[in-house]
Amino acid sequence: MPAARIPDITPPRDHVVTAREALEGLYLKLEQEVEVRLVAAALRAGWSAEEALDAIDQLRADAA
Repeated sequence: MPAARIPDITPPRDHVVTAREALEGLYLKLEQEVEVRLVAAALRAGWSAEEALDAIDQLRADAA
């Protein structure tokens, strides 16, 4: 019975990604979670969803 061929191992240099590529998905997920929590808190405080989103946009603009 012939032995199954083990595929060649790809060298590490072919697996290198930038820090941005490695972190971008996590960052986007966290950013979305933060926005959901901020809107939820604003709604509990009596704000409308539109007011909450406008406030978040303003915070982002001020931080830039």
